[in-house]
Amino acid sequence: MHTDWKNWRHVTKLDPDKHLDQAIVEEVATSGTDAILLSGTLNVTPENLADLREQVQGYGVPLVVEPADPSGAVFDGVDMLFVPSVLNTPDARWVVGKHQQWVLNDPAIPWERVVPEAYIVLNPASAVGRVTRAVCDLSPREVAAYAGCAERYFHFPIVYIEYSGTYGDPAVVQAASEMVEDAVLYYGGGINSAERAAEMAQYADTIVVGNAVYEKGAGTLKATVKAVQ
Repeated sequence: MHTDWKNWRHVTKLDPDKHLDQAIVEEVATSGTDAILLSGTLNVTPENLADLREQVQGYGVPLVVEPADPSGAVFDGVDMLFVPSVLNTPDARWVVGKHQQWVLNDPAIPWERVVPEAYIVLNPASAVGRVTRAVCDLSPREVAAYAGCAERYFHFPIVYIEYSGTYGDPAVVQAASEMVEDAVLYYGGGINSAERAAEMAQYADTIVVGNAVYEKGAGTLKATVKAVQ
């Protein structure tokens, strides 16, 4: 297992439901990003996940699957599995219910490759916000309290502030960072420039860049890598 994941500064999130030419994939894989996260909320199948995995293999970059639903976990050919629990939802299935079903149905989980993530989803219009019915109108103090629960009470190794497709409030990320001591703080959402990458990297340990790859290309991705490393 890549135990250095706690030191990653930049992670690129690629969606199995979206297509990239191999030339772009190669630019992503050689951009200097610390890891590639294979992750999507909608229309992720074992087939398109396997296709994307084959595209990104062989470049020496750690590969992580982040399943939209734990029952869709795939281990073949990947280094690690980051499994989210969404804390700010009234629907307990997204905290632990789907995870219980996963354990029930898959007795051979390689736990040494599993890293739990405490998600705080803050864009109600996003697919993940809609699917999980996340309560998103939270103040910085309320978000920080979730982060504190995640770390101190539940001992999640990752706390993930997820604005999913829109750029978030740096004050929220700062508040979470001031609360969290040992957990790794991830930020994802709307990072499509070096400036935004640098701003959020002041507070988050690891920034996640996703949509910018599809909307702006590998050049923008490389600029975000340079900004945080």
